[in-house]
Amino acid sequence: MDVFSALSNRHSVRQFSNQTIEPELLEKVLLAANQAPSNCNSQPYKIAVAQNETIETLRTELFAKFIHAIEMQQQPLPRKLFTLATKGGLPDGDFKVINKYPGILNQRRQETGFGLYDTLGIARQDKKARNQQMARNFKFFDAPVAIFVFVHEALGEWATLDAGIYVQSLLLAATAAGLGSCAQGALATWSSPVRRHFAIDKGYKLLMGVSLGYETDHIVNSYRPGRAKLCDMQFQQR
Repeated sequence: MDVFSALSNRHSVRQFSNQTIEPELLEKVLLAANQAPSNCNSQPYKIAVAQNETIETLRTELFAKFIHAIEMQQQPLPRKLFTLATKGGLPDGDFKVINKYPGILNQRRQETGFGLYDTLGIARQDKKARNQQMARNFKFFDAPVAIFVFVHEALGEWATLDAGIYVQSLLLAATAAGLGSCAQGALATWSSPVRRHFAIDKGYKLLMGVSLGYETDHIVNSYRPGRAKLCDMQFQQR
């Protein structure tokens, strides 16, 4: 598969089969992604690959944290404060995962979300169903492999940029190998469960996760959000 085909065929998969990824194929994809360029070839990122028993445990732990967070939000303020003080529940990720999107960026975000819900037949006012779909993120959409991407704090934005190039390389390599993928910022909401299962070097922060596996024919995988026109993504010459 050439790079143009890989770019066209890649999309976010939100329902994977239970078919395992052959170790040789996973290694091939990771080796290909390792060819990604970075600032001064510093490669200021590292990954943690969860599969088998580890991914099943993380599936349970992260899902439980999300459900607890949703239940806490629905409590009255006094009860919410008590829960926070006694049981915790706040996100402990290394980066803020919920941001305020300005202008056209927020419009694109909303259109993408509404389009996904429409594909699934979820009414926009149906918060319960929307939360249930959101919770699927923390089960990795049933993927057999989850890859957590960490960046070194010393390089700041440059490490994030390099990690983005690496992740795109990973996604394209997976597509060329016949695998589905989903890049998920939500997987950086809680870092403590991941750190309990992996020996993370000092200075590395959890940026995001990528679910990896074989795509099913579930209707959710038919959703393809649009892209801005080329002219809308370019600054005009003075």
